[in-house]
Amino acid sequence: MKKSNRKHSLLTLAGFGAAALAAGWVGARNSPRNPRTALWYRRLKKPSFNPPQPVFPVVWTALYALMAVSGWRVWRSEDSKERSHALFLWASQLTANAAWTKFFFGKHRPGLALGDVVALESLIVRYIATASKVDRMAALCFVPYAGWVGLATILNANIVRLNPDARRKFPRTKAA
Repeated sequence: MKKSNRKHSLLTLAGFGAAALAAGWVGARNSPRNPRTALWYRRLKKPSFNPPQPVFPVVWTALYALMAVSGWRVWRSEDSKERSHALFLWASQLTANAAWTKFFFGKHRPGLALGDVVALESLIVRYIATASKVDRMAALCFVPYAGWVGLATILNANIVRLNPDARRKFPRTKAA
């Protein structure tokens, strides 16, 4: 690869990384950092297999890095219908990914978030199938993500089942 092409390619990798970071940023803005949201989340009944909170940022950092590398590898591939479709699916799953946190934590709507995470898992699986026709390694980069989102789907479904009154668990502000 020529030096100028390599530089352009690395800038594109940075662009995919920035897109993944943007989705993570949206997630972080809607995370349980807000004290009222943290209290709401603590009040929810969760299944026994819910991972401890410190696991989430570590896992998501690795997954966002793999997402960026995967999208970049597909982008670097030869133009084709499959490449274009894979890039569309890559962007679509990233949008659905960012929306889940907003639905679950931002709006305190686990049921709505469950619909989103089911759609997200479908987009991820479709991306893997399409990307595998373009770049096998790019597809493999998404396998851990598919597994993690599968677990998130099961967790989300159990939270919905265990908390039919989830929205009422959000602490109300005291009237002035």
